Amino acid sequence: MQATLTEAAAGPRSDEILTESALDFVATLHREFEPRRRALLAARVERQRALDEGADLGFLEETRAIREDPAWRVAPPAADIADRRVEITGPTERKMTINALNSGAKVWLADFEDANTPLWPNVVQGQLNLLDAVRGTIEFAAPDGRSYALHDGPLPAILVRPRGWHLDERHIAVDGEPVAGALVDFGLYLFHCARLQLERGSGPYFYLPKLQGHLEARLWNDVFVRAQEILGIPRGTIRATVLIETFPAAFEMEEILYELREHSAGLNAGRWDYMFSIIKCFRRRGRAYVLPDRNSVTMTVPFMRAYTELLVHTCHKRGAHAIGGMAAFIPNRRDPQANAVAFEKVHADKRREAHDGFDGSWVAHPDLVPLCREEFDAVLGDRPNQIDRVREDVHVDAAQLADIASTPGECTEAGLRNAVSVAIQYIAAWLGGLGAVAIFSLMEDAATAEISRSQVWQWLHNDVTLSDGERVTRELVERVVAEEVDALTSTVDDEDVLARIEEARAIFLDLALADELTEFLTIPAYARIA
Repeated sequence: MQATLTEAAAGPRSDEILTESALDFVATLHREFEPRRRALLAARVERQRALDEGADLGFLEETRAIREDPAWRVAPPAADIADRRVEITGPTERKMTINALNSGAKVWLADFEDANTPLWPNVVQGQLNLLDAVRGTIEFAAPDGRSYALHDGPLPAILVRPRGWHLDERHIAVDGEPVAGALVDFGLYLFHCARLQLERGSGPYFYLPKLQGHLEARLWNDVFVRAQEILGIPRGTIRATVLIETFPAAFEMEEILYELREHSAGLNAGRWDYMFSIIKCFRRRGRAYVLPDRNSVTMTVPFMRAYTELLVHTCHKRGAHAIGGMAAFIPNRRDPQANAVAFEKVHADKRREAHDGFDGSWVAHPDLVPLCREEFDAVLGDRPNQIDRVREDVHVDAAQLADIASTPGECTEAGLRNAVSVAIQYIAAWLGGLGAVAIFSLMEDAATAEISRSQVWQWLHNDVTLSDGERVTRELVERVVAEEVDALTSTVDDEDVLARIEEARAIFLDLALADELTEFLTIPAYARIA
Protein backbone atom coordinates (compact mmCIF):
# COMPACT_ATOMS: atom_id res chain seq x y z
CA MET A 1 0.00 0.00 0.00
CA GLN A 2 1.37 3.42 -0.94
CA ALA A 3 -0.54 5.35 1.72
CA THR A 4 -0.17 5.09 5.49
CA LEU A 5 -3.14 5.47 7.83
CA THR A 6 -2.99 6.70 11.40
CA GLU A 7 -4.40 4.57 14.18
CA ALA A 8 -7.34 6.95 14.71
CA ALA A 9 -10.78 5.30 14.79
CA ALA A 10 -12.72 5.95 11.59
CA GLY A 11 -16.09 4.49 12.60
CA PRO A 12 -18.13 1.43 11.57
CA ARG A 13 -17.71 -0.06 8.09
CA SER A 14 -14.70 2.19 7.45
CA ASP A 15 -12.99 -0.76 5.75
CA GLU A 16 -15.48 -0.35 2.89
CA ILE A 17 -14.04 3.11 2.19
CA LEU A 18 -10.40 2.81 3.24
CA THR A 19 -9.58 -0.07 0.90
CA GLU A 20 -6.06 -0.66 -0.31
CA SER A 21 -6.99 0.12 -3.91
CA ALA A 22 -8.80 3.36 -2.96
CA LEU A 23 -5.84 4.54 -0.90
CA ASP A 24 -3.45 3.63 -3.70
CA PHE A 25 -5.53 5.81 -6.02
CA VAL A 26 -5.32 8.75 -3.61
CA ALA A 27 -1.58 8.17 -3.14
CA THR A 28 -1.00 8.25 -6.90
CA LEU A 29 -2.79 11.60 -7.19
CA HIS A 30 -0.78 12.93 -4.25
CA ARG A 31 2.58 11.94 -5.72
CA GLU A 32 1.79 13.44 -9.11
CA PHE A 33 0.21 16.72 -7.99
CA GLU A 34 1.48 17.61 -4.51
CA PRO A 35 4.49 19.63 -5.77
CA ARG A 36 2.18 21.83 -7.85
CA ARG A 37 -0.23 22.29 -4.95
CA ARG A 38 2.62 23.45 -2.72
CA ALA A 39 3.89 25.83 -5.39
CA LEU A 40 0.43 27.35 -5.81
CA LEU A 41 0.05 27.82 -2.05
CA ALA A 42 3.42 29.58 -2.03
CA ALA A 43 2.21 31.79 -4.88
CA ARG A 44 -0.76 32.82 -2.72
CA VAL A 45 1.67 34.03 -0.06
CA GLU A 46 3.62 36.05 -2.62
CA ARG A 47 0.46 37.63 -4.00
CA GLN A 48 -0.62 38.65 -0.51
CA ARG A 49 2.80 40.13 0.16
CA ALA A 50 2.44 42.24 -2.98
CA LEU A 51 -1.03 43.41 -1.92
CA ASP A 52 0.31 44.32 1.53
CA GLU A 53 2.93 46.45 -0.22
CA GLY A 54 0.34 48.34 -2.25
CA ALA A 55 -0.22 46.30 -5.40
CA ASP A 56 -3.69 46.22 -6.94
CA LEU A 57 -5.70 43.41 -8.42
CA GLY A 58 -7.03 43.61 -11.95
CA PHE A 59 -7.85 41.60 -15.04
CA LEU A 60 -4.73 39.78 -16.24
CA GLU A 61 -2.98 41.15 -19.30
CA GLU A 62 -1.36 37.79 -20.02
CA THR A 63 -4.75 36.10 -20.44
CA ARG A 64 -6.43 38.86 -22.45
CA ALA A 65 -6.60 36.60 -25.53
CA ILE A 66 -8.75 34.09 -23.63
CA ARG A 67 -11.20 36.79 -22.57
CA GLU A 68 -11.36 38.33 -26.03
CA ASP A 69 -11.72 35.05 -27.98
CA PRO A 70 -15.46 34.75 -28.75
CA ALA A 71 -15.30 31.16 -29.97
CA TRP A 72 -14.74 28.96 -26.97
CA ARG A 73 -17.48 27.62 -24.69
CA VAL A 74 -17.57 25.12 -21.87
CA ALA A 75 -18.96 21.63 -22.40
CA PRO A 76 -22.78 21.45 -22.56
CA PRO A 77 -24.37 20.70 -19.16
CA ALA A 78 -24.71 17.05 -18.21
CA ALA A 79 -28.34 16.03 -18.65
CA ASP A 80 -29.22 15.60 -14.98
CA ILE A 81 -27.72 18.95 -13.95
CA ALA A 82 -29.08 21.06 -16.78
CA ASP A 83 -31.84 22.20 -14.38
CA ARG A 84 -30.36 23.48 -11.12
CA ARG A 85 -33.01 25.97 -10.05
CA VAL A 86 -32.88 24.85 -6.41
CA GLU A 87 -29.80 23.45 -4.69
CA ILE A 88 -29.75 22.43 -1.03
CA THR A 89 -26.48 22.41 0.86
CA GLY A 90 -25.34 20.56 3.95
CA PRO A 91 -22.86 18.16 5.51
CA THR A 92 -22.67 14.47 4.71
CA GLU A 93 -23.99 13.44 8.14
CA ARG A 94 -26.33 10.48 7.68
CA LYS A 95 -29.71 11.95 8.67
CA MET A 96 -28.99 15.23 6.90
CA THR A 97 -27.99 13.31 3.78
CA ILE A 98 -31.40 11.62 3.70
CA ASN A 99 -33.27 14.85 4.42
CA ALA A 100 -31.39 16.68 1.66
CA LEU A 101 -32.10 13.93 -0.85
CA ASN A 102 -35.79 13.96 0.12
CA SER A 103 -36.06 17.76 -0.01
CA GLY A 104 -37.32 18.17 -3.56
CA ALA A 105 -34.26 20.20 -4.59
CA LYS A 106 -32.68 19.61 -7.99
CA VAL A 107 -29.16 19.34 -6.55
CA TRP A 108 -27.65 18.45 -3.19
CA LEU A 109 -24.27 19.98 -2.36
CA ALA A 110 -22.70 17.29 -0.18
CA ASP A 111 -20.22 19.28 1.84
CA PHE A 112 -16.86 18.07 3.16
CA GLU A 113 -15.68 21.67 3.45
CA ASP A 114 -17.24 24.61 5.30
CA ALA A 115 -20.22 22.64 6.66
CA ASN A 116 -18.08 19.80 7.96
CA THR A 117 -15.63 19.43 10.82
CA PRO A 118 -12.80 17.25 9.43
CA LEU A 119 -12.80 14.84 12.34
CA TRP A 120 -11.55 11.56 10.92
CA PRO A 121 -14.89 9.74 11.54
CA ASN A 122 -16.73 12.61 9.80
CA VAL A 123 -14.47 12.30 6.77
CA VAL A 124 -14.80 8.52 6.45
CA GLN A 125 -18.42 8.13 7.51
CA GLY A 126 -19.38 10.95 5.16
CA GLN A 127 -17.91 8.94 2.29
CA LEU A 128 -19.81 5.87 3.46
CA ASN A 129 -23.05 7.85 3.60
CA LEU A 130 -22.51 9.02 0.03
CA LEU A 131 -21.81 5.49 -1.11
CA ASP A 132 -25.02 4.23 0.52
CA ALA A 133 -26.94 7.19 -0.94
CA VAL A 134 -25.72 6.47 -4.47
CA ARG A 135 -26.60 2.81 -3.99
CA GLY A 136 -30.06 3.87 -2.78
CA THR A 137 -29.71 1.89 0.44
CA ILE A 138 -29.13 4.66 2.97
CA GLU A 139 -31.26 4.50 6.13
CA PHE A 140 -31.02 5.98 9.61
CA ALA A 141 -32.62 5.05 12.92
CA ALA A 142 -32.64 8.00 15.33
CA PRO A 143 -32.27 7.57 19.11
CA ASP A 144 -35.82 8.90 19.56
CA GLY A 145 -37.18 5.99 17.55
CA ARG A 146 -37.83 7.81 14.29
CA SER A 147 -36.51 6.24 11.11
CA TYR A 148 -35.32 7.91 7.93
CA ALA A 149 -35.09 6.48 4.41
CA LEU A 150 -35.14 7.72 0.84
CA HIS A 151 -38.51 8.59 -0.68
CA ASP A 152 -39.67 7.05 -3.93
CA GLY A 153 -39.23 9.17 -7.03
CA PRO A 154 -36.41 11.22 -8.50
CA LEU A 155 -33.60 12.33 -6.23
CA PRO A 156 -31.36 15.38 -6.52
CA ALA A 157 -28.09 15.16 -8.38
CA ILE A 158 -25.16 15.07 -5.96
CA LEU A 159 -22.35 17.61 -6.15
CA VAL A 160 -19.57 16.93 -3.65
CA ARG A 161 -17.56 19.83 -2.22
CA PRO A 162 -14.08 18.68 -1.16
CA ARG A 163 -11.87 20.73 1.10
CA GLY A 164 -9.84 23.61 -0.31
CA TRP A 165 -6.29 23.25 -1.56
CA HIS A 166 -4.91 24.80 1.65
CA LEU A 167 -6.04 22.03 4.04
CA ASP A 168 -4.12 18.84 4.81
CA GLU A 169 -5.55 15.50 5.93
CA ARG A 170 -3.19 14.29 8.63
CA HIS A 171 -4.75 10.79 8.91
CA ILE A 172 -3.42 9.71 5.50
CA ALA A 173 0.27 10.08 4.73
CA VAL A 174 2.27 9.29 1.60
CA ASP A 175 6.05 9.17 1.81
CA GLY A 176 5.76 10.62 5.30
CA GLU A 177 3.78 13.74 4.39
CA PRO A 178 0.06 14.41 4.77
CA VAL A 179 -2.18 14.24 1.73
CA ALA A 180 -4.25 17.24 0.68
CA GLY A 181 -7.73 17.05 2.17
CA ALA A 182 -9.03 18.02 -1.28
CA LEU A 183 -7.53 14.90 -2.86
CA VAL A 184 -8.80 12.67 -0.04
CA ASP A 185 -12.38 13.92 -0.36
CA PHE A 186 -12.33 13.96 -4.15
CA GLY A 187 -10.39 10.73 -4.59
CA LEU A 188 -12.37 8.51 -2.22
CA TYR A 189 -15.70 9.67 -3.63
CA LEU A 190 -14.62 9.32 -7.25
CA PHE A 191 -13.08 5.89 -6.68
CA HIS A 192 -16.14 4.43 -4.95
CA CYS A 193 -19.01 6.28 -6.62
CA ALA A 194 -18.09 7.36 -10.15
CA ARG A 195 -19.13 4.15 -11.90
CA LEU A 196 -22.23 3.78 -9.73
CA GLN A 197 -23.28 7.31 -10.65
CA LEU A 198 -22.75 6.59 -14.34
CA GLU A 199 -24.85 3.43 -14.07
CA ARG A 200 -27.75 5.42 -12.66
CA GLY A 201 -27.57 8.00 -15.43
CA SER A 202 -25.68 10.62 -13.46
CA GLY A 203 -22.01 11.29 -12.95
CA PRO A 204 -19.33 12.38 -10.49
CA TYR A 205 -19.97 16.09 -9.98
CA PHE A 206 -18.15 18.53 -7.69
CA TYR A 207 -18.05 22.02 -6.23
CA LEU A 208 -14.53 23.47 -5.97
CA PRO A 209 -13.95 25.94 -3.09
CA LYS A 210 -11.48 28.70 -2.29
CA LEU A 211 -9.74 28.88 -5.67
CA GLN A 212 -7.75 32.08 -6.06
CA GLY A 213 -7.08 31.95 -9.77
CA HIS A 214 -7.01 30.06 -13.05
CA LEU A 215 -3.77 28.20 -12.32
CA GLU A 216 -5.45 26.56 -9.34
CA ALA A 217 -8.34 25.63 -11.65
CA ARG A 218 -5.79 24.20 -14.11
CA LEU A 219 -4.45 21.99 -11.34
CA TRP A 220 -7.95 20.64 -10.66
CA ASN A 221 -8.49 20.03 -14.37
CA ASP A 222 -5.25 18.07 -14.62
CA VAL A 223 -6.28 16.04 -11.56
CA PHE A 224 -9.59 15.28 -13.28
CA VAL A 225 -7.90 14.17 -16.49
CA ARG A 226 -5.47 11.89 -14.68
CA ALA A 227 -8.11 10.45 -12.33
CA GLN A 228 -10.41 9.56 -15.21
CA GLU A 229 -7.48 7.96 -17.03
CA ILE A 230 -6.56 5.81 -14.02
CA LEU A 231 -10.15 4.68 -13.42
CA GLY A 232 -10.88 4.12 -17.09
CA ILE A 233 -13.87 6.43 -17.31
CA PRO A 234 -14.39 8.81 -20.25
CA ARG A 235 -12.61 12.14 -20.21
CA GLY A 236 -15.16 14.85 -19.48
CA THR A 237 -17.27 12.63 -17.21
CA ILE A 238 -16.36 14.74 -14.19
CA ARG A 239 -18.11 18.09 -13.96
CA ALA A 240 -17.26 20.85 -11.49
CA THR A 241 -18.74 24.16 -10.42
CA VAL A 242 -16.26 26.67 -9.03
CA LEU A 243 -17.20 28.89 -6.11
CA ILE A 244 -16.01 32.41 -6.85
CA GLU A 245 -15.55 33.18 -3.17
CA THR A 246 -12.13 34.81 -3.16
CA PHE A 247 -11.50 38.33 -4.35
CA PRO A 248 -8.59 37.42 -6.68
CA ALA A 249 -10.76 34.84 -8.45
CA ALA A 250 -13.33 37.51 -9.34
CA PHE A 251 -10.80 38.91 -11.81
CA GLU A 252 -10.19 35.49 -13.39
CA MET A 253 -13.70 34.07 -13.81
CA GLU A 254 -13.37 33.66 -17.56
CA GLU A 255 -9.94 32.06 -17.28
CA ILE A 256 -11.21 29.64 -14.62
CA LEU A 257 -14.00 28.53 -16.94
CA TYR A 258 -11.48 28.17 -19.75
CA GLU A 259 -9.13 25.96 -17.76
CA LEU A 260 -12.01 23.66 -16.75
CA ARG A 261 -13.98 23.98 -19.96
CA GLU A 262 -14.28 20.25 -20.71
CA HIS A 263 -15.23 19.60 -17.07
CA SER A 264 -16.98 22.85 -16.18
CA ALA A 265 -20.44 23.08 -14.63
CA GLY A 266 -20.31 26.83 -14.11
CA LEU A 267 -19.61 29.26 -11.29
CA ASN A 268 -21.27 30.12 -7.99
CA ALA A 269 -21.51 33.49 -6.22
CA GLY A 270 -20.79 33.29 -2.50
CA ARG A 271 -21.08 35.97 0.16
CA TRP A 272 -19.31 35.46 3.50
CA ASP A 273 -16.13 33.93 2.08
CA TYR A 274 -15.98 36.64 -0.57
CA MET A 275 -16.18 39.35 2.10
CA PHE A 276 -13.65 37.44 4.20
CA SER A 277 -11.29 37.37 1.22
CA ILE A 278 -11.63 41.12 0.71
CA ILE A 279 -10.67 41.71 4.34
CA LYS A 280 -7.64 39.43 3.91
CA CYS A 281 -6.53 41.00 0.63
CA PHE A 282 -6.72 44.56 1.95
CA ARG A 283 -5.71 43.91 5.54
CA ARG A 284 -3.07 46.65 5.38
CA ARG A 285 -4.97 49.25 3.31
CA GLY A 286 -6.61 51.27 6.06
CA ARG A 287 -10.10 52.60 6.66
CA ALA A 288 -11.19 52.77 3.01
CA TYR A 289 -11.43 48.97 2.98
CA VAL A 290 -13.17 48.50 6.33
CA LEU A 291 -16.54 46.77 5.98
CA PRO A 292 -19.52 47.66 8.19
CA ASP A 293 -21.55 45.12 10.20
CA ARG A 294 -21.50 41.89 8.23
CA ASN A 295 -25.29 41.53 8.13
CA SER A 296 -25.62 44.96 6.51
CA VAL A 297 -23.40 43.98 3.56
CA THR A 298 -26.04 42.53 1.25
CA MET A 299 -25.69 41.23 -2.28
CA THR A 300 -27.02 44.58 -3.56
CA VAL A 301 -24.25 46.87 -2.27
CA PRO A 302 -22.13 48.22 -5.16
CA PHE A 303 -19.10 45.92 -5.00
CA MET A 304 -21.23 42.80 -4.48
CA ARG A 305 -23.61 43.84 -7.24
CA ALA A 306 -20.72 44.27 -9.65
CA TYR A 307 -19.37 40.84 -8.74
CA THR A 308 -22.67 39.00 -9.22
CA GLU A 309 -23.55 40.81 -12.45
CA LEU A 310 -20.12 39.98 -13.88
CA LEU A 311 -20.48 36.34 -12.84
CA VAL A 312 -23.80 35.89 -14.66
CA HIS A 313 -22.52 37.62 -17.80
CA THR A 314 -19.28 35.63 -17.80
CA CYS A 315 -20.96 32.27 -17.30
CA HIS A 316 -23.65 32.75 -19.93
CA LYS A 317 -21.19 34.18 -22.44
CA ARG A 318 -19.39 30.82 -22.24
CA GLY A 319 -22.44 28.53 -21.97
CA ALA A 320 -22.06 27.81 -18.26
CA HIS A 321 -24.43 27.82 -15.31
CA ALA A 322 -24.46 30.79 -12.92
CA ILE A 323 -25.58 29.69 -9.45
CA GLY A 324 -26.65 32.17 -6.77
CA GLY A 325 -25.97 32.43 -3.07
CA MET A 326 -27.26 30.89 0.13
CA ALA A 327 -30.57 31.45 1.87
CA ALA A 328 -29.43 30.46 5.35
CA PHE A 329 -32.64 31.07 7.33
CA ILE A 330 -33.78 28.20 9.56
CA PRO A 331 -37.57 28.23 10.04
CA ASN A 332 -38.95 28.09 13.57
CA ARG A 333 -42.25 26.26 13.55
CA ARG A 334 -43.14 27.88 16.89
CA ASP A 335 -42.83 31.42 15.53
CA PRO A 336 -44.92 31.81 12.36
CA GLN A 337 -44.67 35.61 12.47
CA ALA A 338 -40.86 35.57 12.38
CA ASN A 339 -41.01 32.95 9.66
CA ALA A 340 -43.28 35.12 7.53
CA VAL A 341 -40.87 38.06 7.72
CA ALA A 342 -37.86 35.87 6.91
CA PHE A 343 -39.66 34.03 4.11
CA GLU A 344 -40.46 37.32 2.39
CA LYS A 345 -36.76 38.24 2.52
CA VAL A 346 -35.87 34.86 0.98
CA HIS A 347 -38.48 35.40 -1.74
CA ALA A 348 -37.05 38.84 -2.52
CA ASP A 349 -33.48 37.56 -2.64
CA LYS A 350 -34.29 34.63 -4.93
CA ARG A 351 -36.52 36.85 -7.09
CA ARG A 352 -33.60 39.23 -7.59
CA GLU A 353 -31.27 36.37 -8.54
CA ALA A 354 -33.72 34.83 -11.01
CA HIS A 355 -34.40 38.17 -12.69
CA ASP A 356 -30.66 38.96 -12.79
CA GLY A 357 -30.09 35.83 -14.86
CA PHE A 358 -28.93 33.22 -12.35
CA ASP A 359 -29.88 29.66 -13.27
CA GLY A 360 -30.46 28.50 -9.72
CA SER A 361 -29.62 29.19 -6.11
CA TRP A 362 -28.85 27.67 -2.73
CA VAL A 363 -30.93 27.04 0.36
CA ALA A 364 -29.87 25.58 3.69
CA HIS A 365 -33.18 24.07 4.85
CA PRO A 366 -35.78 21.86 3.12
CA ASP A 367 -38.57 24.29 4.03
CA LEU A 368 -36.93 26.91 1.78
CA VAL A 369 -36.87 24.67 -1.30
CA PRO A 370 -40.45 25.61 -2.40
CA LEU A 371 -39.74 29.33 -1.94
CA CYS A 372 -36.66 29.22 -4.12
CA ARG A 373 -38.38 27.03 -6.70
CA GLU A 374 -41.35 29.41 -6.91
CA GLU A 375 -39.18 32.39 -7.81
CA PHE A 376 -37.11 30.52 -10.39
CA ASP A 377 -40.20 28.83 -11.85
CA ALA A 378 -41.69 32.27 -12.43
CA VAL A 379 -38.72 33.24 -14.59
CA LEU A 380 -37.64 29.92 -16.12
CA GLY A 381 -41.02 28.29 -16.68
CA ASP A 382 -40.40 24.94 -18.37
CA ARG A 383 -36.87 25.87 -19.46
CA PRO A 384 -34.10 24.10 -17.50
CA ASN A 385 -32.02 27.28 -17.22
CA GLN A 386 -31.47 30.69 -18.79
CA ILE A 387 -27.92 30.22 -20.02
CA ASP A 388 -29.00 31.72 -23.33
CA ARG A 389 -29.55 35.08 -21.57
CA VAL A 390 -26.07 36.55 -21.95
CA ARG A 391 -26.66 39.91 -20.22
CA GLU A 392 -24.89 41.99 -22.86
CA ASP A 393 -25.96 45.03 -20.85
CA VAL A 394 -23.39 44.20 -18.14
CA HIS A 395 -20.08 46.08 -18.24
CA VAL A 396 -18.03 45.70 -15.05
CA ASP A 397 -14.50 47.02 -14.63
CA ALA A 398 -11.85 46.41 -11.99
CA ALA A 399 -12.67 49.65 -10.15
CA GLN A 400 -16.28 48.55 -9.64
CA LEU A 401 -15.21 45.18 -8.24
CA ALA A 402 -12.88 46.97 -5.80
CA ASP A 403 -15.30 49.74 -4.83
CA ILE A 404 -15.37 48.81 -1.14
CA ALA A 405 -15.38 52.41 0.09
CA SER A 406 -18.92 53.14 -1.14
CA THR A 407 -20.44 50.31 0.89
CA PRO A 408 -23.24 51.74 3.06
CA GLY A 409 -23.67 50.80 6.71
CA GLU A 410 -22.14 51.37 10.11
CA CYS A 411 -19.84 49.56 12.49
CA THR A 412 -21.93 49.07 15.60
CA GLU A 413 -21.62 47.54 19.04
CA ALA A 414 -24.46 45.17 18.14
CA GLY A 415 -22.48 44.08 15.08
CA LEU A 416 -19.38 43.54 17.20
CA ARG A 417 -21.30 41.47 19.73
CA ASN A 418 -22.98 39.42 17.01
CA ALA A 419 -19.62 38.67 15.39
CA VAL A 420 -18.11 37.60 18.72
CA SER A 421 -21.05 35.46 19.80
CA VAL A 422 -21.61 33.75 16.45
CA ALA A 423 -17.91 33.00 15.96
CA ILE A 424 -17.43 31.55 19.43
CA GLN A 425 -20.63 29.50 19.23
CA TYR A 426 -19.63 28.15 15.84
CA ILE A 427 -16.02 27.35 16.79
CA ALA A 428 -17.24 25.52 19.91
CA ALA A 429 -19.64 23.43 17.83
CA TRP A 430 -16.93 22.82 15.20
CA LEU A 431 -14.56 21.51 17.87
CA GLY A 432 -17.33 19.11 18.92
CA GLY A 433 -17.72 17.74 15.41
CA LEU A 434 -20.53 19.89 13.97
CA GLY A 435 -19.73 21.93 10.87
CA ALA A 436 -23.24 23.26 10.16
CA VAL A 437 -24.86 24.95 13.15
CA ALA A 438 -28.13 26.84 13.65
CA ILE A 439 -27.31 30.13 15.43
CA PHE A 440 -29.83 32.97 15.80
CA SER A 441 -32.14 31.25 13.25
CA LEU A 442 -29.44 31.05 10.57
CA MET A 443 -27.52 28.01 9.38
CA GLU A 444 -23.91 28.96 9.91
CA ASP A 445 -20.77 27.27 8.63
CA ALA A 446 -17.03 27.95 8.71
CA ALA A 447 -17.39 30.94 6.38
CA THR A 448 -19.50 32.62 9.07
CA ALA A 449 -16.81 32.25 11.68
CA GLU A 450 -14.17 33.44 9.21
CA ILE A 451 -15.95 36.69 8.35
CA SER A 452 -16.85 37.26 12.02
CA ARG A 453 -13.35 36.87 13.46
CA SER A 454 -11.63 38.65 10.55
CA GLN A 455 -14.02 41.57 10.79
CA VAL A 456 -13.27 42.02 14.49
CA TRP A 457 -9.55 41.88 13.61
CA GLN A 458 -10.08 44.49 10.88
CA TRP A 459 -11.98 46.87 13.16
CA LEU A 460 -9.40 46.53 15.91
CA HIS A 461 -6.37 47.03 13.67
CA ASN A 462 -7.88 50.02 11.87
CA ASP A 463 -8.93 51.92 15.01
CA VAL A 464 -12.59 51.83 14.00
CA THR A 465 -14.97 53.97 16.02
CA LEU A 466 -18.38 52.42 16.51
CA SER A 467 -21.61 54.26 15.80
CA ASP A 468 -21.98 55.08 19.52
CA GLY A 469 -18.57 56.78 19.58
CA GLU A 470 -16.57 54.03 21.29
CA ARG A 471 -13.29 53.04 19.65
CA VAL A 472 -12.59 49.36 19.05
CA THR A 473 -9.62 48.50 21.25
CA ARG A 474 -8.12 45.33 22.60
CA GLU A 475 -9.77 46.06 25.94
CA LEU A 476 -13.19 46.47 24.33
CA VAL A 477 -12.87 43.21 22.39
CA GLU A 478 -11.77 41.33 25.52
CA ARG A 479 -14.67 42.79 27.50
CA VAL A 480 -17.24 41.94 24.84
CA VAL A 481 -15.85 38.42 24.55
CA ALA A 482 -16.07 37.94 28.32
CA GLU A 483 -19.66 39.21 28.41
CA GLU A 484 -20.81 37.16 25.45
CA VAL A 485 -19.16 34.00 26.81
CA ASP A 486 -20.84 34.60 30.18
CA ALA A 487 -24.18 34.86 28.39
CA LEU A 488 -23.51 31.62 26.50
CA THR A 489 -22.43 29.65 29.56
CA SER A 490 -25.01 30.95 32.03
CA THR A 491 -27.51 28.21 31.15
CA VAL A 492 -25.05 25.41 30.31
CA ASP A 493 -24.22 22.68 32.81
CA ASP A 494 -22.59 20.18 30.44
CA GLU A 495 -18.88 20.14 31.30
CA ASP A 496 -17.83 19.10 27.80
CA VAL A 497 -19.79 21.95 26.20
CA LEU A 498 -18.38 24.43 28.71
CA ALA A 499 -14.86 23.22 27.95
CA ARG A 500 -15.40 23.67 24.21
CA ILE A 501 -16.76 27.18 24.70
CA GLU A 502 -13.65 28.08 26.69
CA GLU A 503 -11.44 26.60 24.01
CA ALA A 504 -13.38 28.50 21.35
CA ARG A 505 -12.93 31.71 23.37
CA ALA A 506 -9.17 31.15 23.40
CA ILE A 507 -9.05 30.44 19.65
CA PHE A 508 -11.17 33.49 18.85
CA LEU A 509 -9.06 35.83 20.98
CA ASP A 510 -5.84 34.47 19.50
CA LEU A 511 -7.15 35.15 16.00
CA ALA A 512 -8.87 38.49 16.63
CA LEU A 513 -6.05 40.06 18.65
CA ALA A 514 -3.05 38.72 16.71
CA ASP A 515 -0.73 41.19 15.01
CA GLU A 516 -1.14 39.32 11.72
CA LEU A 517 -4.41 38.07 10.22
CA THR A 518 -4.35 34.27 10.15
CA GLU A 519 -5.18 32.93 6.68
CA PHE A 520 -7.79 30.36 7.78
CA LEU A 521 -9.03 29.63 11.29
CA THR A 522 -9.59 25.97 10.34
CA ILE A 523 -5.83 25.42 10.11
CA PRO A 524 -5.00 26.16 13.78
CA ALA A 525 -8.37 24.76 14.90
CA TYR A 526 -7.66 21.47 13.08
CA ALA A 527 -4.68 20.93 15.37
CA ARG A 528 -7.10 20.84 18.35
CA ILE A 529 -9.33 17.98 17.15
CA ALA A 530 -8.69 14.25 16.94
